[in-house]
Amino acid sequence: MTSHDDIMIAITPQVLLKAYSCGIFPMAESADDPALYWIEPQHRGILPLDRIHIPRRLARTIRTAPVDVRIDTDFEGVISGCAGSRPGRRSTWINARIRSPYRELFDLGHCHTVEVWADGKLVGGLYGVALGSAFFGESMFSTERDVSKIALVHLAARLLAGRFKLLDTQFVTDHLKQFGTIEVDRGAFQHLLSEAMIGRGDFMAMPVTTSPEQVLAIIEAAQSDS
Repeated sequence: MTSHDDIMIAITPQVLLKAYSCGIFPMAESADDPALYWIEPQHRGILPLDRIHIPRRLARTIRTAPVDVRIDTDFEGVISGCAGSRPGRRSTWINARIRSPYRELFDLGHCHTVEVWADGKLVGGLYGVALGSAFFGESMFSTERDVSKIALVHLAARLLAGRFKLLDTQFVTDHLKQFGTIEVDRGAFQHLLSEAMIGRGDFMAMPVTTSPEQVLAIIEAAQSDS
């Protein structure tokens, strides 16, 4: 279901949080389009936190890559990276009207970034919204091989450590399928969302200094317990 925002209703942080709690999120046609669509997909992508698959090569990369993973240090850099053009994609759905309220959510502690840095430069990352014990993944980017995957694995471990129940990916892509992302219908998603609105996950429960080995161990432990 989509609803076109023709009358330019103000998108406040409170409006966004209410929409997420109902399973709805905003998108624009392009970065140059001032209008927004409210999206409620018939089928929704989720990544079950206790069944995440990490390919062996990626696990080796996570352990050995000379990168620094940071949390919530450069919101503007991450959202600009997600909004930027790249090979095979000239534009994005992130427009100026979307950026402002997400910045406000970041300042309020509801929007978070997972950032991958190399040689002092931001080379990839992701951002999303934490509400209750659900995390709504919005977008990711990378300028070097595997760095968005590294960010996603660190996000998953952080959500597990913080006792989150739901990781919403919105849609299922080939990039996300390799980690075990599945598609559920709207009714099933609404049930999972209702469960996740009970209680509150702690996004900062996992220390920022957690090592790659500890990150992988958190995910392996969740798989063993499931």
